Amino acid sequence: MPNKPKPAKFELIFVGVVAVVLVAIAIAFLVMPSRQVSFSPTAISANASTTLASTTSVSTALASTTPPFQVTHIPTPDYVHAVYYTSWAAGTPSFQKEMSDLLAEPHTQLNAIVIDVKDYSGRIGYIVNDPRFKDATIDSIGSAENRIPDIEHFVAALHAKGIYVIGRIQDFEDPFALKTHPEWYVKKANGTLWKDAGGAYWIDPDNKESWKYLVAIAKQAYNVGFDEINFDYVRFPSDGSVDSAVYDKSASTTKESVITDFFSYLHSELSPLGIPISADVFGQTTTDTGDMGIGQHFENVLPYFDYVDPMVYPSHYIKNYDGFDNPAAHPYGIVKYAMDTAVTRAIDASFSPSKIRPWLQAFDLGATYTPDMVKAQIQATADAGLGSWLLWNAGSVYSKYINILSLPAPTVAEATTSRS
Repeated sequence: MPNKPKPAKFELIFVGVVAVVLVAIAIAFLVMPSRQVSFSPTAISANASTTLASTTSVSTALASTTPPFQVTHIPTPDYVHAVYYTSWAAGTPSFQKEMSDLLAEPHTQLNAIVIDVKDYSGRIGYIVNDPRFKDATIDSIGSAENRIPDIEHFVAALHAKGIYVIGRIQDFEDPFALKTHPEWYVKKANGTLWKDAGGAYWIDPDNKESWKYLVAIAKQAYNVGFDEINFDYVRFPSDGSVDSAVYDKSASTTKESVITDFFSYLHSELSPLGIPISADVFGQTTTDTGDMGIGQHFENVLPYFDYVDPMVYPSHYIKNYDGFDNPAAHPYGIVKYAMDTAVTRAIDASFSPSKIRPWLQAFDLGATYTPDMVKAQIQATADAGLGSWLLWNAGSVYSKYINILSLPAPTVAEATTSRS
């Protein structure tokens, strides 16, 4: 047999070659000029900036190829049947589930929802991050708060279920903007801030800079997907020492003219853009022929809004109103009388009564409001010739009314003047 090579001889040769190579590398390294590496904050910052710039470039390139989220709107239903939710409730998972269950109930009459855009705190209930919809006026006041995350997709999800989404803006009762614009607010004669009976601060309704802010909120809300903008607290204060309140308006300017001018401004700024708008007014405006000391005169609201929403909560009417010892205990009678009068006044003023859309009581005050009492208000509205309504519960709780909201909607009578 042939002799095998001796492994040890070849291993020695290999080790020798490797050693020579390593020595050569070491000598080369020693004769090269030294290079110092800095770990100073400046160097780290420079390296980080370079990395950030590169990342930003990549992100920008990706963003340029990704189409932005497309906000859509759905048309106003012929008859709007809605419930109200606070922004806190709308952004809370447990309430979102209840909302979903309520809207998904078989045969439900509900086809719309009202959600606070700006509430009694003066805070806007969401933060808009999309640069297309940012607004410098809103940002400067800092009123946005992240109660409803990812507002565009939230509204789009409601649209996917066929739900019409109304955004409610509480206007002149607003304590938050006081931080940046105290000059907007109602004062006392001595120049200090005026507060109502509940301790709330009010923006002077005649302050036209505040009007621009409210319109900016409305436009942004529509841009992120709200289908209609609803304006509440569109009035002068009604509670507390109202006689001690000092306003910017001249002595010859009436509260009614100030509020009517504000209505006209909203219409001129929003309606040409195709944004449906509505206004909440005191329920008693449908029967009172003056401005109730708050600037709201029923006929002055009708020309400027697509929908007028009288808050005809029976609990808010005084004792013996229309002959009822306790109006809260007579939901059908109170709502029917208020809506009959509203229809007559709208027709007499040459406006379609279809723009009248009452807020109805779905809360306990003056009486325990049973499902049958809510049903009675809906029936009264239909019997007055009106098919749309909104339900108000400040806590956004409607579970006990689910069954009556799943009943067939009552037949809407023909709207006629009570004088015909």
